Amino acid sequence: MKLITFCLLLMSVSMASTGQVSSKTLQSFYKPAENPILSADSSLLFYDSLKQVVVKWQKADVFNPAAVVKDGKVYLFTRSEDNPAAILGGRTSRIGLAVSDDGLHFKHFPSPVLYPREDAFKKYDYPGGCEDPRVVETEDGHYVMAYTSWNYDVPRLSVAVSSDLFHWEKTGPAFAKAYSGKFLNMASKSGSMITKMKNGRPVLAKLKGKYWMYWGEHFVNLAWSENLADWHPLLDAAGELKQTMKTRPGKFDSDLTECGPPALITDQGIMLLYNGKNSTDQKADPSLPKGTYSVGQVVFDLNDMETIRSRTDKNILKPSLPHEITGQYKAGTTFSEGLVFFKNKWFLYYGTADSYVGVAVSK
Repeated sequence: MKLITFCLLLMSVSMASTGQVSSKTLQSFYKPAENPILSADSSLLFYDSLKQVVVKWQKADVFNPAAVVKDGKVYLFTRSEDNPAAILGGRTSRIGLAVSDDGLHFKHFPSPVLYPREDAFKKYDYPGGCEDPRVVETEDGHYVMAYTSWNYDVPRLSVAVSSDLFHWEKTGPAFAKAYSGKFLNMASKSGSMITKMKNGRPVLAKLKGKYWMYWGEHFVNLAWSENLADWHPLLDAAGELKQTMKTRPGKFDSDLTECGPPALITDQGIMLLYNGKNSTDQKADPSLPKGTYSVGQVVFDLNDMETIRSRTDKNILKPSLPHEITGQYKAGTTFSEGLVFFKNKWFLYYGTADSYVGVAVSK
């Protein structure tokens, strides 16, 4: 039996290294005893040049992390909020950075790496901040972040780029130029760019000569780009956003289908982990508390990225630990945004109840 287990593990490692990842490998996770792995730290100080005061930028909550592996370490990009007295959605979010040698024990760097400042994008980023990042590595070793700009009016999916993880250049709202700005002032968030495995880690993929990402929360749409800054959503015959994946009454994703970590090309197709919210009315999944956020998986056809090949009927990760059902969002939350292949395992990083960072590891 031990020989069989070892052979299965060796096969999984080989497939991940060569790019032949099985989507079934990413359907079974366990939560290590170290959870939660990150929480708020009120000792971290940052000078806010807009408010002209020193703020405890991570005093309130830390959650919804992106993740990448670099130089044998895991780096987490956390949504960090500053004011615990403010109500949900009424704080300023900044993207922090933490590092770990083992994927479980992290140390935060003292200052945020992406935040509102006096620049061309202040009107989109301020005062709500920069939220909910997803980060991908390019084949030449650069990094692209999709995040939500929040100005207390309209949330907008925005993009930033970096060569070292610490210094980021914003390129602005992803849909600013598409269709003469038709979707610039429309609510948008949660961009999961499509990646492929190369040398044991996910890197940004090109399909049909373009970059692609799944995005959205009330339904999932597909968008393409040639330069990673300007993205073009797919439209239907009426000129409105195509609904590539929709909510399902009676299931864990009956209210929302919000994209999770960057999508990944597998041997079955393009695998997307996504966050499903259970409805709060008669459409809810009766096996879950109403309003619960849990994680599901969908696989799209590699040649026709709008066609669903498979989709889990039940969640693959749900709130089960005390800190996952307390905090800002007490209905219960496991909200995934970061996925890395590290030490021959898949590590899935997620936010818990808008308050902590958790991790689940592939079995």
